[in-house]
Amino acid sequence: MAPIPKGGTVAVTGAAGFIGGWVVKLLLDKGYRVRACVRDPGDDDRVGFLKALGGHASGRLTLHGADLDRDGCFDEVFPGCHGVCHVSHVSDYDDADYVRRVCDHVIASVEAAGTVGRVVLTSSIAAVMSEVDLQEYVRRPVFHEDRFPDEQNPKRTAAKGQGYSIGKVIAERAFAEAAARSGRWDAITVCPGDNVGPILSAHQKDRGPWQHIIEGMLLGRYDQTQAYRPWMTVDVRDDAACHVALLESLAVANGERYIACSTERRDVEDVCASIARLLPELDFAVTAPTDRHPERLQAREAEMRAIWAGTEIRNDRIRAVSGIEFRPLDDSIRDCVESLISVAGIQPVRRRGADES
Repeated sequence: MAPIPKGGTVAVTGAAGFIGGWVVKLLLDKGYRVRACVRDPGDDDRVGFLKALGGHASGRLTLHGADLDRDGCFDEVFPGCHGVCHVSHVSDYDDADYVRRVCDHVIASVEAAGTVGRVVLTSSIAAVMSEVDLQEYVRRPVFHEDRFPDEQNPKRTAAKGQGYSIGKVIAERAFAEAAARSGRWDAITVCPGDNVGPILSAHQKDRGPWQHIIEGMLLGRYDQTQAYRPWMTVDVRDDAACHVALLESLAVANGERYIACSTERRDVEDVCASIARLLPELDFAVTAPTDRHPERLQAREAEMRAIWAGTEIRNDRIRAVSGIEFRPLDDSIRDCVESLISVAGIQPVRRRGADES
């Protein structure tokens, strides 16, 4: 399909969220008209930042109530749109049938609109690399777009913590298959890494795990990552740029997926230490994470860290079609921290004696 026209109209689901908010902002900055889909347009605690954008004052940005759990919630939003950025999360990834039902009704709205030429779907790096067996990372250590989690492993179930990645893969395939049947639109998937960067609204500090963990660091309490996995990050602004680039690109095809991730990685305790290094003015008290792994797994910490060190994540495909240069992780951490303080009012814990200095 052709990309959306310059100045065209794009619907963004999950527009009040961390990623969705930045997608809306970037689309407006690039001259598009945006229909922002939110649960409650009257909830200014969550959508006030959207109403404060210049495009809302002019009418180029409009807000639309849409409850993803309600069939047909986009039926009156999508007609007239050239593209859709479907960023919104379902409420329960552990229920595969529910995920399929939500996909079906969103797809039905795209089909009924008759004007949508491209859907950019937000998936996750989890849909590339989440494994129930760590040895699978030894067997297949390179994370690229053609890699999927081992779906033949009988332990790959929601009960084993795999519901999120299973649901994301279901959604990717549902949209790509529907677009192929239709022939009138295409579906392109973004698989972002761990989103880090500045929040646009106070409520967003709780609308994604990574900025919420950084909030915990600032308050002196955060956990070790599962299986000692290092952060594999993308700045949320770069993630938004990837979404928009895929809306615009002539070089993509239906069903393709693109990893939006820098190649930087950092252990969670080193992320915490980075705050003090990047912002010495805070007199920030660096703390160690709480390790909630059972003792049998703590005994394997060195082994698990070695397995992660042997993996590689690739982003050459998204760089080729978008020309993006990913921001350094230091910039993302600094800007995230400063926004948590200025936007959400977080007060970082200070080093003992710092108040007297």
